[in-house]
Amino acid sequence: MDTQVFIPFRLNPPHLNGGMADPKMSDPKERFFRYFQAEITAIQGQIDDLATMSPVGGERQDCIDTVLAGISRLSNEVMDAGDYTPAYDQRAYSQAIKALTEKLNETTARFAPKARFQFKAKAKSTSATEPQVDLRQRTTFSNVGSKQSPILDAAKRDAEKGILSAKDYNEELEQQSGVRKPSFSNAKSISIYDHSGLHIMLPSTASRATSSGNLTNLERCIVDMTLPTSVGTPFAGLALNNIKQSLIVAGHVAGPVHMTGLQNSIVVVAARQVRIHECQNVDIYLHCASHPIIEDCSGMRFAPLPELYANKLEVKSENQWDQVDDFKWLKSEPSPNWSILPDEKRILAEIWKHSVCGGPSLNTDDILRRVGVLKPIPPRS
Repeated sequence: MDTQVFIPFRLNPPHLNGGMADPKMSDPKERFFRYFQAEITAIQGQIDDLATMSPVGGERQDCIDTVLAGISRLSNEVMDAGDYTPAYDQRAYSQAIKALTEKLNETTARFAPKARFQFKAKAKSTSATEPQVDLRQRTTFSNVGSKQSPILDAAKRDAEKGILSAKDYNEELEQQSGVRKPSFSNAKSISIYDHSGLHIMLPSTASRATSSGNLTNLERCIVDMTLPTSVGTPFAGLALNNIKQSLIVAGHVAGPVHMTGLQNSIVVVAARQVRIHECQNVDIYLHCASHPIIEDCSGMRFAPLPELYANKLEVKSENQWDQVDDFKWLKSEPSPNWSILPDEKRILAEIWKHSVCGGPSLNTDDILRRVGVLKPIPPRS
């Protein structure tokens, strides 16, 4: 029997008489409620689609990995929203995530091959000798309170293997010179971290590794992931963490993008959702199918995706790049933490086309100066 996922609901309708919007929708807890509803419905749809996918070629497993990442992300977002959501809502959200996890477990269990024989006595003896494990320490979602899932254990092991594999590519980046082009041909996901002063352009072979992406601890770097995500294989999700004085051309993301701890940088991305936490002085050239969300940010400036990248990525959904919601700004006047990047301060098309891609006469710092991330070198007197 299928697990029914409980989706929290409000007794109050979202609109008042006469079609006027409910004033409560300006409250961050109400916005998060609507966001959570949409997310959990989307993930439930992905689980339902698993039965129609072929196990050959890893298609079904890739979808399972995407669902696991979505559940984990949503669980973390519920914890992040604890500052402004009441305890009752927190419990409802946790129950919904728990039901979603159980539904995934039940669905994937149907795909497992059935054993021809079962030696119940031996299995009982084996389990009796096994040490007792504290499930609370092993659980993947600490705020859900659900039973331990072997699927989540497997996902964790796969993630650890992916990190070990990614270390090889990161070591390779340090050993190369000029514009780095790591293949990521043997990886399932892309993880680039702990670099300074590098120019990295992912080739088309990296399209095999776009189940998820993670860029962490970068300073004075340029990372261009346009090519592998423009050939029909966008990232399922992307995380950008602790990046300073850098230019990130993130490409196409079919799901959510999470930015945390970015400073004095530029990001170019097309995504379904964008969540931005604790960022300062970041220009974002964006195509977003939903309202971008910022929390604990300042000096954020938004502009639409440059035409060059819009054409390459073939994004077709409605662009809501300028419909930004500041979850920590509850006053009626506009938030002072973000603004529209003026036309005259946007990067020119020829710079995107001829400079950002690099060249024999341009190093990483030269490009960062041309796009305005680094200050120009003053002329000699």
